[in-house]
Amino acid sequence: MNTRKVGTDGEMLAAAFLEKQGVSIVERNYRNRSGEIDLIGRDGEYLVFIEVKYRRNPGMGFPEESVGIAKQRQICRVADHYRMVRKLSWQTALRYDVIAIEGEQIRWTKNAFPHHYRR
Repeated sequence: MNTRKVGTDGEMLAAAFLEKQGVSIVERNYRNRSGEIDLIGRDGEYLVFIEVKYRRNPGMGFPEESVGIAKQRQICRVADHYRMVRKLSWQTALRYDVIAIEGEQIRWTKNAFPHHYRR
C-alpha cells in the first residue's frame, strides 16, 4: 500500500467535500520546516487550517483522535508561518478543523482545537 497515495486521495476527497459545503480551498499541502498543513481554506470570515485523517480499519480508533496536542501545536506553528509569509493580519479570524474519513464516511469537526501559542 502506498501511504502517500492514500493520503493524497484522502485530501482530494476532503477538499471536494469541503467545496460542496461552501469552503474555498486556497492552498494544499502547505509546508515549512516545522511541518505541513493538509488544506487551507476560506469559510466565510474564517481562514481555516484543515487536518485530514483517514482510517481504513475502524479497529484503530477514530481518525480524529490521532490529532493530539503535539500535532495541534505543530499545525499552529505552521499556520503562524503561513500568516507571516502571506502578510495576513494577526487579527484574521482563524479556525482549526479536522476532516476524518473512514471508508465512505466523512466527518467534519469545525473548531476542533484552539490556537496554541509558542511557549
